[in-house]
Amino acid sequence: MTSINLTREEAVQRSRMIEVDHYDVTLDLKYSDTHFLSTTKVSFTSQEIGSTFIDLRAEEIQEVRLNGNPLPTESYNPTYGIPLSGLQVADYTLEVTAKIPYSRTGEGLHRFVDPADNKVYLYTQFETADAKRVFACFDQPDMKATYALHFKAPEEWTIISNGPVSWEGDVASTAIDYPLSTYLVALCAGPYHEVTDTWRGELTAHPEGKPAQKLEVPLGIYCRASLAHALDAERLFTETKQGFDFYHRNFGFPYPFGKYDQIFVPEFNAGAMENAGCVTIRDEYVFTSQATHYKYERRADTVLHELAHMWFGDLVTMQWWDDLWLNESFATWSAAISQAEETEYDTAWVTFANVEKSWAYQQDQLPTTHPISTDASDIETVEQNFDGITYAKGASVLKQLQAYVGRENFLAGVRRHFAAHAWGNATFDDLLRHLEEASGRDLSFWAQQWLKTSGINTLSVALNADESGTITHAYLTQAGDTLRTHRVAVGLYNLQDGKVVRTDRIEMDIDGASTEIPELIGRQLADIDFLLPNDDDLTYCLIELDAGSLQFLLDNIDKFVDPMARTLCWSTAWEMTRAGTMRARDFIQLVARGMQAETELAVLERIVLQASSALKNYADPQWAAQSTLLADALLDGAHSPDAQRSIICTQALAKIRLHDSARDYLRGVLESSADAGLRWSALAALAADGAVEDVPAAAEAQLERDNSATGYYSSLRARAAVATAENKRAVWEEIVAGSLTNRELTSKLEGLLYPHSDAFLPTAEFFDIAEKVWTSQSSEVALTTVTGLFPSWDITQKGLDRADAFLKKDLPGGLRRTVTEQRDRVARALRNRQVDAS
Repeated sequence: MTSINLTREEAVQRSRMIEVDHYDVTLDLKYSDTHFLSTTKVSFTSQEIGSTFIDLRAEEIQEVRLNGNPLPTESYNPTYGIPLSGLQVADYTLEVTAKIPYSRTGEGLHRFVDPADNKVYLYTQFETADAKRVFACFDQPDMKATYALHFKAPEEWTIISNGPVSWEGDVASTAIDYPLSTYLVALCAGPYHEVTDTWRGELTAHPEGKPAQKLEVPLGIYCRASLAHALDAERLFTETKQGFDFYHRNFGFPYPFGKYDQIFVPEFNAGAMENAGCVTIRDEYVFTSQATHYKYERRADTVLHELAHMWFGDLVTMQWWDDLWLNESFATWSAAISQAEETEYDTAWVTFANVEKSWAYQQDQLPTTHPISTDASDIETVEQNFDGITYAKGASVLKQLQAYVGRENFLAGVRRHFAAHAWGNATFDDLLRHLEEASGRDLSFWAQQWLKTSGINTLSVALNADESGTITHAYLTQAGDTLRTHRVAVGLYNLQDGKVVRTDRIEMDIDGASTEIPELIGRQLADIDFLLPNDDDLTYCLIELDAGSLQFLLDNIDKFVDPMARTLCWSTAWEMTRAGTMRARDFIQLVARGMQAETELAVLERIVLQASSALKNYADPQWAAQSTLLADALLDGAHSPDAQRSIICTQALAKIRLHDSARDYLRGVLESSADAGLRWSALAALAADGAVEDVPAAAEAQLERDNSATGYYSSLRARAAVATAENKRAVWEEIVAGSLTNRELTSKLEGLLYPHSDAFLPTAEFFDIAEKVWTSQSSEVALTTVTGLFPSWDITQKGLDRADAFLKKDLPGGLRRTVTEQRDRVARALRNRQVDAS
């Protein structure tokens, strides 16, 4: 039995043996400031004679009774759960009372004290398998049940859960009368500020062709009291309602969970979590400082992503975590298409091409890459797969599948899937069958090509021309270990009146190493300035440009009219930089020249961050230390009269090495900006630069102006940024000790790695402490710490040799994967520095 790291084999065996019916859970939230009391009564049926276990991670079990008979508690070990031995084919009631500590890591039941007003806030986070941190349960997705939930709490608190809440004295109760997986149960408790509204609309895409159905859904938005002044509820409700409109027009199943609440919670590890009817979202999305267009767009993406999960994930749930990719890929695809077609963010697919795909491409080029549909043999393996393959590559290939079978066929298959598996569990094979039924096409080969293999194809156009410049042969080629079927478009672009515009588009299917493009034969090479092999970003691939098109891109990227074509150019240039086929300094120069003409603010924010990364990691250190190219471009952008551009450039400027003009500008921001976020960014940059005489005093002065949780974390970052051996050692040791909350940890890690830190950071010491950190901390904290402390600043062969020696040891799988990935990033940086220096 491995309760903490449940295996798929154990899960299959347990769900075959046990049919769980109902949980009655009482949580005493007034028990103490450090612990709560959890009492669970679970009704289940054993369908076989034998033994199994129920999951629970508690500090102390006070009582266990099975059908009224006491079970021993002295030998309880959370690694193995609570054993249930000698079960007969019969109905059972198990009662468990346990004392459980509040979490400080964002896992289980997290407790947070707001520094602004000392008010206490609680929230739960159960995915992947952390419901067991709060109540005794069969913690796996296919063992759905109903629930009665009771919370003993201060009567002035607001309690939000999956269903409507009623109070009797100091006990708040709710019922979940539909089958729900344990990881989707939720509680938020505390003096949350509340705003309500109602979505009214129609279900118009019923799979059986029924007439439109009028619907109403109560909506709630919640945040900490200290953030109430910054909560833009009207905008959030608008975007939420637009999501409801889109999904009801296309999904064919009415919203299933009665009411829909969104709670902005503190110290959240992820972007959000799709608890049924009770979505939790990181409260950094309540913008207390000026936020860029990109951040608003990403927040809307998160809102629509979680809303899509109400159907795909909550109503129809994966059987086991090997279909996690399908959950997350579908929600990512849904968020992008609904943003593009329903909201003000109508260029969401441009952002997708620049952001999600960049994440996927990077992940897919690591030695640890894996197929989209991959191993999920145990929970630890699953937790490692919340990555760019699972989310972004999966969404990319779903977009490709939609193009392949046709939009209406794709959505018709989705509607069949919801209708057939509502309130139950399903697999990808189930969805594929419904898509085949709707489209009339055999998709088994597609699933094998795209889901069971790893790696990226590179697409390019190969041309031959005669002496007169007439094209005689034209092919679209694909390279890669696995050649796949692609639906693609080839775009032809020309410079006309100072603007690069598309003059023709050729859409085609390819499935081999080379496919002829007859439409290009007979044309003059001189009449085509630029060829784009994956125009409109229909497929998931890297792009290799012919020599003429590449030079044209370098000379004219600022003149492309279409934002999708332009972002594909940016993406191509960045991937070439990562691959070492473009020098880092040339990419930085390209960004410096083209950034002012970039109309898509989300893309602008990405390319300046990519340029900063190129300067830090890929450029020859000697050149990088002397060059002011990027700093000058960012400083120029920071002075822009366009407030959005100014914020983007100021924030990016504050993350790189400063020169005199940048230093003076950030001093001015620190002294006179009305925006707290920009002041904190300036302070951290100046602290790292040694340009602030007394950083603790400066941080305290800023805290007097911004006594918020965000201000507190920003002060930790600024103090950790001070580039002295004494300070870096103190921060390092505090991180290794593992006593920080999750958000304190990420803030100090960020400050630890600011510019000018490299000379004061340990290089070899990481390999002495990594195993202890991994085994002694929770999974979230261990992963964050190991990733952050890996000596990514030591871009040397000696650093790689240290990592290689460490990887020869017998290591936990998750630790091995994390170090392998970090080692690969350093190796890429070392190669690219050599390219840049040449």
